[in-house]
Amino acid sequence: MNRPVLLIEDDKKIAKVVKVYLEGGGYRVVYAENGKDAIASASKEIPLVAILDLMLPDTTGEELCQELKEMGDFPIIMLTSKSSEEERIAGFALGADDYVVKPFSPRELVYRVKAVLKRAEKGESSAASLSFNHGILFIDGHTYEVKKNGALLDLTPTEFKVLYTLSSYPGKVFTREELVDKALGYKFEGYERSIDAHIKNIRRKIEDDTKNPSLILTVYGVGYRFSGKRDD
Repeated sequence: MNRPVLLIEDDKKIAKVVKVYLEGGGYRVVYAENGKDAIASASKEIPLVAILDLMLPDTTGEELCQELKEMGDFPIIMLTSKSSEEERIAGFALGADDYVVKPFSPRELVYRVKAVLKRAEKGESSAASLSFNHGILFIDGHTYEVKKNGALLDLTPTEFKVLYTLSSYPGKVFTREELVDKALGYKFEGYERSIDAHIKNIRRKIEDDTKNPSLILTVYGVGYRFSGKRDD
């Protein structure tokens, strides 16, 4: 049986509508109205994707997002009334793969689910494995794994896609808009700033000194470039 979409939403009316649309899109839906039930559901069966309301009765959505990320490698779409740019960036910084603001169109949400799953499948089918700086950094496009000095690093699917895109073209300067389009596969208003949050997270995991990065460099006024030396 196909893995389910885990819908975490304490508003039962919203959950009912979203569930109908998701099932109409061909997805099996498991519903949880609080963080405790969500963890129990994910423990029983790792979801295909999680749709997470940030305002829950027993925990914050931000805390639950981090717990879910530790349970499995699946996309998370945040569903919330928090609409400011800073709040959206904070959501991406926690590892969210998409961010949908209430009120929203259930049809658009189904599209977003399809989009994040398509990006995940595309990333999993990446053909090349990349090695840099005499094997210090290894990026496996087949298994979605990143290793530094042989140690496995814990990157989210979105972080992997951003890093893989940058490292596939060493020396090339990407604008934020180009990274959103090429790495994430969509163009939505405000998403360019989310790249900064992803880059910050990636640097924290792959750089020796985040204050003086040597692998992902900022090109001020333009964007970012990967400076690692690719192994032959």
